[in-house]
Amino acid sequence: MRLNFPGPAGPAGRRGALWLLLLALVVALLGLLVWLAGRYESSLVQSRLEDNATLAVTDIRSGLNRNLQAVQALHVRERSALAWRVPAAQLLREHREILRLEWRDENLNMLGLVETPYRTPVFEQLDRASLQADVVLSCNAARRMSSATYSSSYFLPQTDGLGLEVADMCLPLTQAGRLAGYAVVTYSLQSLLSDLVSKTLSHGIGLSLTEADGTRLALYGAPARASRTFVARQLLDLTGTTFVLRMESRLGTPALFPNILTALVTAMSLALMAVLFLLGRDMRRRLQVEHDLGEALAFRKAMEDSLLTGLRARDLQGRITYVNPAFCKMVGVEAQELLNQSMPSAYWPPELAGVYQRRQEMRLAGKQLPREGHESVFMRKDGTRFPVLIMEAPLINAVGKHTGWMSAILDVSEQRRTEELSRASQDRLQASARLAMVGEMASLLSHELNQPLAAISSYATGSLNLLRDESAGSGAPDAPGLSGDLQLAMRRIAEQAERAGKVIRSVHDFVRRSDRVREAVEPHALLEAIMPLVILQARKLGVRISLEVDAACPPVLCDRTMVEQVLLNLARNGMQAMQGGDDPEPAAASLAQPEKVLALRIRPALPGAHGAWVEFAVIDQGEGISAEVARQLFTPFFTTRKEGMGLGLSLCRTVIEQHGGCLGYENGQPQGTIFSFTLPVAVAPAAGEPVNSALAES
Repeated sequence: MRLNFPGPAGPAGRRGALWLLLLALVVALLGLLVWLAGRYESSLVQSRLEDNATLAVTDIRSGLNRNLQAVQALHVRERSALAWRVPAAQLLREHREILRLEWRDENLNMLGLVETPYRTPVFEQLDRASLQADVVLSCNAARRMSSATYSSSYFLPQTDGLGLEVADMCLPLTQAGRLAGYAVVTYSLQSLLSDLVSKTLSHGIGLSLTEADGTRLALYGAPARASRTFVARQLLDLTGTTFVLRMESRLGTPALFPNILTALVTAMSLALMAVLFLLGRDMRRRLQVEHDLGEALAFRKAMEDSLLTGLRARDLQGRITYVNPAFCKMVGVEAQELLNQSMPSAYWPPELAGVYQRRQEMRLAGKQLPREGHESVFMRKDGTRFPVLIMEAPLINAVGKHTGWMSAILDVSEQRRTEELSRASQDRLQASARLAMVGEMASLLSHELNQPLAAISSYATGSLNLLRDESAGSGAPDAPGLSGDLQLAMRRIAEQAERAGKVIRSVHDFVRRSDRVREAVEPHALLEAIMPLVILQARKLGVRISLEVDAACPPVLCDRTMVEQVLLNLARNGMQAMQGGDDPEPAAASLAQPEKVLALRIRPALPGAHGAWVEFAVIDQGEGISAEVARQLFTPFFTTRKEGMGLGLSLCRTVIEQHGGCLGYENGQPQGTIFSFTLPVAVAPAAGEPVNSALAES
């Protein structure tokens, strides 16, 4: 009897039947292969894993026994604690699993200990004394059993924020049949797995030591991460404690199959070949078309993904229908959050959203959009704004229908940053030109002022000689009165003229960056040199000068003239700061303000990495330095005074840094500012240098 079943006719029906047959054969084949191979492989892997776990436990037992024998051999003969440390340290270098070896007496008092050289001390974070109770329990059990006893594991936190599980082994030491002490060995459980288990056994599997309830104590190797994981457990029974060795392994590809499986695979493969031969001609054209289409889509996708320009497509209602990765990266928003989104967009700044929406409605209302670009500002997901250049054009589909608009967006923030850098570079060039001009002016002034200063010095010396001759003619040399005051004034004029010449020569050498001669100078001698000028300025401004000089300060190595100018400049700045900035009139200063004190302090600084230093400090009682001024305090040409050039503090810092020191400031209490700098101490005082007397308070 013939049965007819209704079904599809023609090529489509035959193709569907062939696909169903192929699917059934493939499913049957795969199901049979998985079932047979799984059973066969599971038995092999589990059996092999059980054997390996047994061997791993044997390796650990053997290693611990070898270590026990080595520790016993270490105490065969009597040694001092110092002599014991040498072979003990050698033992720890040979056995990485031992973290610490202790030698204790019969009362468990520490006689000596050695730490492993391969890591930091394990009891650095948690003191060993806090774990004395565990050691006492283990050693008491070892004494009762007259053999080595292992303690339960405990956790040791480490200084790096991690920690490790360790266990102690206590070995009683006997001499002539009596207890002579104990040897306590601290093991790392992870090192037991990594150093005592054979590498051939631990390769490609996960080893761990656990407690009886399954709590993991130590892990070595990558644990199994697969749908089928094989686990073998073996007891590691030690005297005093018991651990469970857990071994995990992935399912590997079996090397051999049973004969029946091979026959089934061969038969099903022949059937599949026949079915595939029938389907080959039908699929060839389909595959070719799909291949061409895939290549076209892949090329388009690669081209869009490689663009640095952001692309955005919107429909006639303004909803976003397409964005490329460059646009998503530009605004920091995923494509899923942007697609089908209407106005306002997520990348519009909130303060500009209304303006953008009105402008966009006007653009979308027109049939034709201008193709020239316009600038705008977008916002990233983190809230930062950045400028963009947008170019829009109508989006026409394959049949010529207007379906929306296509936009190309360029991030021009880098261009704007380059423009800012260019402007900053021009400002720096202008500042450099001004500095060069100042250097030329300093060189010119130093050259032109040398002759007038020499003339002043010569006239002062001649006047002093005339006064001395007059005093000698009158028979009363160096007589007090008007002649004595004139002689003192002339000497001061000559000294200051000579000092001005030295300052000009030092500035000239400083501008030319020539080698400067440095000498060992007593710190208080630097103050003595500038005190006449400081006192003169202080009297004018109504300021009292207070000196704090530590007599223990050693000589400093410096360019004396330049350092004196630094001190003088800081002192003048401090006195002017207490007057409100510019120099006021003396009468106004005395009436408007109470007495102000300017302190000059010299004391040894804290020793640094490069030798000893002496600290010089100028302490005023002014209004202090604001945060806005502090940011530009040492910037050339920055000044808060109308008549200032803004080069004083900048040059002072340069001078001190050339001496190897540091010029800084801090706020005083309750008000004022403390400017301080350091100078290096000379190795020895200069030969023949006089010792100046101590300075008194002015």
